[in-house]
Amino acid sequence: MKKILRFALLILLLGAFIYTFYYLWQKSADKPVVYETEQAAYRSIIKKTVATGAVKPRREIEIKPQVSGLIEKLYVQPGDKVKKGDLIARIKIIPNMVALNQAENRVNQAKIQMNNAQIDFDRNKLLYEQKVIAFAEFQQFKLSYESAKQDLKAAEENLQITREGVLSNSSSASLTLVKSTAEGTVLDVPVEEGFSVIEVNNFNVGTTIATVADLGEMIFEGKVDESEVGKIREGMDLILSIGALDQVKFGAKLEFIAPKGVSENGAIQFTIKAAVQQQEGLFIRAGYSANADIVLARADSVLSIPEALIKFNDDQKPYVEVETAPQQFEKRSITTGLSDGVNIEVKSGLKLEEKLKKG
Repeated sequence: MKKILRFALLILLLGAFIYTFYYLWQKSADKPVVYETEQAAYRSIIKKTVATGAVKPRREIEIKPQVSGLIEKLYVQPGDKVKKGDLIARIKIIPNMVALNQAENRVNQAKIQMNNAQIDFDRNKLLYEQKVIAFAEFQQFKLSYESAKQDLKAAEENLQITREGVLSNSSSASLTLVKSTAEGTVLDVPVEEGFSVIEVNNFNVGTTIATVADLGEMIFEGKVDESEVGKIREGMDLILSIGALDQVKFGAKLEFIAPKGVSENGAIQFTIKAAVQQQEGLFIRAGYSANADIVLARADSVLSIPEALIKFNDDQKPYVEVETAPQQFEKRSITTGLSDGVNIEVKSGLKLEEKLKKG
C-alpha cells in the first residue's frame, strides 16, 4: 500500500512539473501578429490654410457733431435701425466767449454802417424827389443802403448761430441737431446725455456720438502668415467658421490681400479681407471672432487613403502594402495627388476594393 502511494505521489509531482514547464513555454512563445487592414474610399480632398480674425461690417460710419457743446438729448441706442437723416442727438451750445464777442462786435459795426447808409439814402431820396439829382446818382445811395441792411442781417444771424447754433427761421437746418448720414443699424453710442462733445474740424477729429453700419453686408478681416500668403490670391473661396455660430459654415470670397505685412509676435502677418455670403435667417453680429479656411486646391470624389498608410522606399517613392491573402501583404507602388494632411489622393496603383496594411 505504501508503494502505491509513493508511486501515485511521484506521478503527481511529475505531472505538475510537466504542466509547469509547458505553461512557462506557452507564456514565453511569441504570439502571431495580426495586422489590421483598411480600404480606400472616394472622398473630397481640400487643401487649405487657416486665417484668424473677425467679422465686421463693410462700412462703419461715425456720426460726429458740427458744433461743440453738451449732449442735451439722445434719440437712439445700440441696435436701433436708422435711415439717412434720422435724428441721433440734440446738442446744447456752450458759446465760445471769444467768438461770441467777435460776433457781437460785427453786429455793432454793421448797425453803425447801416445807420450811416440810411441817413445818406433818406437825404438823397428827398433830393431825387425834388429833382435836384439824377436817378443814377440816387441809385448809388440806394444800393449802399440795401447792402448795409444785408450786412447787418448776416451779422445778426452769425451772432445767433454762435450763441444758439440755430436760426429762428431755419430750425430744420440747426447745427445742434445731429442726424444720421447713412442707413443701417446703430452699433455703438459711446456718449450719454450731459457729455461734452467737440465739433469735427480741420484741427480735431471730433467726438463720435454714434456708429452706424449696414449689417447686411459683412466682411471677414483676418491675418495670414507670410509663409502662406504667397499661396493665396484674390477670388479664392473661403470656408468661414464663426465662434458664436459653430454649427454653421459660411462661404466667403477673398477680395483683398495687404501689399505690406506687419510684425506680430515675431512673425510677419498680412491682412486679408473677404466678402461673407450670409445665410437667410442667421443674424451675424459685428465683431464675431472667426476662422477662415482658405481653399488652396480641391479634388472632389477622388480615390483616397489615409496618408499614414503610405511608406517610402530608398528612392523616396511612395508605396503601400496590399493584402494578397489573409495576413499576407505585398508592396505596391502608387502615384499620389492632392493631400489635406490627413487623407491623400491616389491617382494610380490601387483599386477601391483592395485592403491595405495598417501600421
